[in-house]
Amino acid sequence: MSRVKGGTVTHARHKKVLKSAKGYYGRRKSTFKTAKQAVDKANQYATRDRKNRKRNFRALWIQRINAAVRAHDESLTYSRFIDGLNRAGIEVDRKVLADLAVREPEAFGAIVQQAKGALAA
Repeated sequence: MSRVKGGTVTHARHKKVLKSAKGYYGRRKSTFKTAKQAVDKANQYATRDRKNRKRNFRALWIQRINAAVRAHDESLTYSRFIDGLNRAGIEVDRKVLADLAVREPEAFGAIVQQAKGALAA
């Protein structure tokens, strides 16, 4: 019985890893063993940071909304504004609110007034 050589499969696997390590510094891009470690670690970071990106954007939207709310009314805070939106029955997510605050301040100002009115009532 003839022996089976796995050279083509191994070469393809090594090539796939080295292609993923393209752009890395030093031996991390050219040596299979270190490239494999670097690619595995990079994939761990990528998986973790997909969740972190969502967190970071939500925090950014909240900061923008808070700044815009205080620009329209100094006494109103972010948390009171969100409470006013809920009481007014306005269901707009934070991403859209932040975009309105940046791109259309007058429309955002109208929403702030509605939220403020719902808090007073």
